[in-house]
Amino acid sequence: MEKRDYYEVLEVTKTASYEEIKKAYRKKALQYHPDKNPGDKTAESKFKEAAEAYEVLSNEDKRARYDQFGHAGVGGAAGNGGPFGGGFGGGMSMDDIFSMFGDIFGGHRGGGGGFGGFGGFGGDTQQQRRFRGSDLRVKVKLSLKEIVQGAEKKFKLKKYVACDVCHGSGAEGSDGAENCPTCHGSGSVLRTQQTILGTMQTRATCPSCNGEGKIIKHKCKACGGDGIVYGEETIDVSIPGGVVEGMQLSMSGKGNAGKHNGVPGDLLILVEEEQSDELLRDGNDLVYNLLLSFTDAVLGSSVEVPTVDGRVKVKIEPGTQPGKVLRLRGKGIPNINGYGTGDLLVHISVYVPEAISKDEKSIIEKLGESDNFKPNTSIKEKIFRKFRNLFD
Repeated sequence: MEKRDYYEVLEVTKTASYEEIKKAYRKKALQYHPDKNPGDKTAESKFKEAAEAYEVLSNEDKRARYDQFGHAGVGGAAGNGGPFGGGFGGGMSMDDIFSMFGDIFGGHRGGGGGFGGFGGFGGDTQQQRRFRGSDLRVKVKLSLKEIVQGAEKKFKLKKYVACDVCHGSGAEGSDGAENCPTCHGSGSVLRTQQTILGTMQTRATCPSCNGEGKIIKHKCKACGGDGIVYGEETIDVSIPGGVVEGMQLSMSGKGNAGKHNGVPGDLLILVEEEQSDELLRDGNDLVYNLLLSFTDAVLGSSVEVPTVDGRVKVKIEPGTQPGKVLRLRGKGIPNINGYGTGDLLVHISVYVPEAISKDEKSIIEKLGESDNFKPNTSIKEKIFRKFRNLFD
């Protein structure tokens, strides 16, 4: 299923400010909130879709990449079903959404089950804190052929992974953790303060458990109670065709593991392009400079030009002029969002010998006396129009 434009999802313009985006997201979240639409899978899908859009558009860096590259810049090509997660649509749960964006709703999900902060459907207890692992960044250098055809890469990463002894909980044994006695497992405490306006109550993160709602009595000896250890993981990455230099792809959940079975970070993959010895890139087009001999340009010929798939023959018509461009359709780079493929543009140049023999000079001088070797007025005007177009 093809993903919708994030600005369309939140119904904002591409010039919308952060506050406008935040306001639009809260409106959508209220409209499709699970407690307001119990059992409605469509509403749940739209709720997650809005969270995914907000996760990208509220982040300055991700929004810039999305504006430049579309869905591929922040989560792979739209609708490709590939490994690059586009935010919450990539499989994060409701808990993950409320853990990261609960503050926008004016309240959080309570430990007892409802979703709070919407003025009456779910309570006002605070979401138990979930640690989020940090992101990892790697660089991948791709040849032109890999950029055109896509590539399969394998990364061996040194990263934090869930402890296999305690399975990420940080506790030793089944009775290693218990509800925090201060907040009774809610992750927050209610503070009462006397002000000139009367008694005010506010909720704050529990200082005893740091908002987790749990206290570990017996820490796992393997990880020291963190639930994560430094290890290694091999990750296979399918890079779509059409990526560009500087594009940053993200794989959701493939970064460092979060403490105590928290939310894992993302793996960010920065694309670098290797320069080709023969072909230049111009957007989704490829450009090749074909240097013809004087005789081939005059008499015509059949020559080979390189493509990413190998060399192909191109017919050169007699009288081909320097500066002419031959277009080989579909021999360029595919659009990463699936909107067609660029072309291979063959620019014609003609080689003029720098040194010639006496006999060659004599032959050329005789040719120069022929009117066919003298540019007439129409030819001059035609070449001038091409020259002028370069500056328009």
